[in-house]
Amino acid sequence: MTDTWHQGDYLISTDRSRLDIDLIHNYLSNESYWATGRSREVVERSIENSLAFGIYNGDKQVGFARIVTDYATFAWVADVFVLPEHRGRGLSKWLMEVIIAHPQLQGFRRWVLSTKDAHGLYERFGFIKLHRPERWMERPDPNMKESPDYWNALQNPER
Repeated sequence: MTDTWHQGDYLISTDRSRLDIDLIHNYLSNESYWATGRSREVVERSIENSLAFGIYNGDKQVGFARIVTDYATFAWVADVFVLPEHRGRGLSKWLMEVIIAHPQLQGFRRWVLSTKDAHGLYERFGFIKLHRPERWMERPDPNMKESPDYWNALQNPER
């Protein structure tokens, strides 16, 4: 079952068959700061294992987000973007409104995300700094192919 929402000339849909995988892969692997070098196969697998949201202007995809979840206790907001030529129209706010209100994404103990530059957007939707960051850990893979400067960023978090 897919859901759709309309606002002016734009549409948000969870219909995976509408997703432009080439556009998503190109943006993530070449334009984003968080997924540089991500392979198409990884993009496809990440979408298959997430609840994906596409933003469309007519038939053309102009934005994307995916939610990694167990549909019971936890949700991670990932890979959010709006193409530059469609920014400034409130699309990212609308996308987050749709995601936060989605009926399958209710009652979770925790939502998380990571961002370098969109704190203001996410704060509007109740996101805060980690309450107890000392409890969180990560296990980066030293062999990962995307974001080749990841290990340097761990040493220099301001980057």
